[in-house]
Amino acid sequence: MEDAHTTILRLDGDRHISFFGVYDGHGGAKVAQYSGEKIHKKIMDQPQYVLGDYGAAMTAGFLGTDQDLRIDPEFENDPSGCTAVATIITDDWRIVCANAGDSRAVLSANGVEVPLSFDHKPVNPLETKRITEGGGYVEYGRVNGNLALSRAIGDFEFKNPEVPAESQIVTANPEIIERKLEDTDEFVVIACDGIWDCKTNQEVVTYVRNKVAAGVSLQQTCEDMMEDCLAADSEVGGVGCDNMTVMIIALRRGKTYEEWANEIKERVERTSGTAAVPAAEVTSNGMDE
Repeated sequence: MEDAHTTILRLDGDRHISFFGVYDGHGGAKVAQYSGEKIHKKIMDQPQYVLGDYGAAMTAGFLGTDQDLRIDPEFENDPSGCTAVATIITDDWRIVCANAGDSRAVLSANGVEVPLSFDHKPVNPLETKRITEGGGYVEYGRVNGNLALSRAIGDFEFKNPEVPAESQIVTANPEIIERKLEDTDEFVVIACDGIWDCKTNQEVVTYVRNKVAAGVSLQQTCEDMMEDCLAADSEVGGVGCDNMTVMIIALRRGKTYEEWANEIKERVERTSGTAAVPAAEVTSNGMDE
């Protein structure tokens, strides 16, 4: 298993800030494991974190972790790397997502998928531009015909220490997306590409909502989703044969788990019922007008 993940409901003692991250390793597990242990600490060490500029702190934390790995003798000859997708949820109900690679974070907004990250693939025009300007090339959809993603922690065979992070062929520089959470925002799913290769964003959101409405626990929902994506054998072009990590973050906003789950159940029942649902029954504040 080359994946790692981090779940911290209270990141520091002074503020109610939560942190969640998924790190999908390749070429070995060491970089993913290191990232899972260190990235959130590196983020907290940044002056921007103290000032509440979490996007800048996450960027500095990703790049700082990558630099720490580069100079660590234990990783001198380590060929591994990992994707990194992490979210911070603040005490004033903002969510900030930092992503480098092709793991993904998706929000359910009243049952509609809202991407919190976008995959960094070598064939994406902006990624291809950076790769080629840095002296690399894209072949068979891979960086230098090898790596299937264009941003990652580690993977130092593709990185030049004399080149700025944002100009590297493979960069650890994350893309930041920030959103003010609304009353109808229900949950966040963070997962590695083993899930997203099997299901679309909307399919995952609908899957989770239906499970919650049916009274299935979030832990069991994660297990069921992975089982659903798991291939019986390898004769399906590799889909379903990857390592899989998935986490579901319930945005309860002070509600008990039962209250939160029942609210989703009521929404699912309204939208799946045979009778038309009056517009007044589905509002941003969850109340009839």
